[in-house]
Formats: sequence, structure tokens, C-alpha cells
Amino acid sequence: MRLAVLLSGGKDSLYSCWKAMQTDEVVCLVTILSKNTDSYMFHTPNIELTRLQAEAAEIPLIEYQTDGQEEVELDDLKASLQEAVNRFDINGIVSGAIQSVYQAARVQRICLDLGLWSFNPLWLCNQEEYLQELIDNQFEIYIAGVFSAPFDETWLGRRMDPRFVTRLMSIRDRYGISLTGEGGEYESFVCDAPFFKRRIVITGSEIIYKNHNGRFLITGAELEVK
Repeated sequence: MRLAVLLSGGKDSLYSCWKAMQTDEVVCLVTILSKNTDSYMFHTPNIELTRLQAEAAEIPLIEYQTDGQEEVELDDLKASLQEAVNRFDINGIVSGAIQSVYQAARVQRICLDLGLWSFNPLWLCNQEEYLQELIDNQFEIYIAGVFSAPFDETWLGRRMDPRFVTRLMSIRDRYGISLTGEGGEYESFVCDAPFFKRRIVITGSEIIYKNHNGRFLITGAELEVK
């Protein structure tokens, strides 16, 4: 099956892409560039760097702009997927939803309208096992945003490693957080994945943080041979 992957730049979309590639053909990536940093649907920290990820993976990328207005932004998503149908003759869409019925249902509705299959490789996964699989398969992941207590600025730019996961598990029950950040607690950026031909090296960054809300902004990045 010929698939397009909704690419946010974060761990869930890149992992889902990797899983899809093991059984089907990923022919393009689709990134929605939202002007609304509080978009209900779309990841925004470092979203413009999905271009480097696509280049690292050597997979064509479709970029589509949206103002990020609630529900209206779905029209832009639908238009981007129609472009993927027209240009790459896709049969289905891959997304990284884990528990968000809000996101998954809307993607599924668009797929139904366009006659496409909807794939969610991570849906209702065991989150602890999933994070361990990311580490075991050498995904290089950094925390790109934090949006709730108890996350402070020390989490920003931190690499996801065994110590990171242990820390997450220690605060999970006390604060009721999702280990994967599915509740909007944190967002991530992937510099390397098993299917990347090259990896992304961060050469510049800036941290913006206030009241449990912050972003690790990558101001410089380049590709290097693995």
C-alpha cells in the first residue's frame, strides 16, 4: 500500500512512519505549518525543521500552511492530503495518535471523505514499552516543548534516554501525566531515526520559558553522515 505520513517532527509521527515502512511503502510526508502555536490539531515547536527530517529520510515532503483556527484547520489538512493523492497516488494516511480521540477521529473522517485508509500504529499502545522501544532502536529525541506542571525549563532540550524515562515514571502518578506527552504535557523533536540516511545536528538553540510553559527552539541545524 502507498502511504503518506503526517509528519510533526516529534517522536510519535517518526516512529509511526518507521513502523509503516516495515509493511508498506511510504511515498511522501505531509507537514501542516500552523500559525497558531496553540493549535488543537497540530504540533508546532520546530515544525519548519521537518524539511531536514524529510531530507534525512530521503522522502518527499508536502508542506501546507494553515492559520490554525479550530475546525477550520481541518480543511487545510484535507487539502494537503488531497495533494498527496494527486501527486503520489496514495492509498492511506499514517498518524501518530496514541489516545487522542479528538485528533484520530478528525483524521479518520477526512480519510473517509477521500477514500483513504487511516493507520495509527501507536493507538492505545503500552506507553512504557513504547518509550523503551524508542530508546532500544536508537531514536535520537529531544524535548521541544513543555506545557504543564511539574515540567520546568530544565526539561527543555533534554534528550530522551533511560534516565529521562525513569524520571517521567516517578512523577506520572503524582501529577497524572501521560508518559508519552499525549495529554499535551510535552512535545519532542527527532534528530535521528533508524530509517534516516543522515542525522540532524543541532548547532544553535534558544529556550523560552514561563510558568510551566516553554519551548526549546532550534535556531541552527544541519545534516551529517551517520
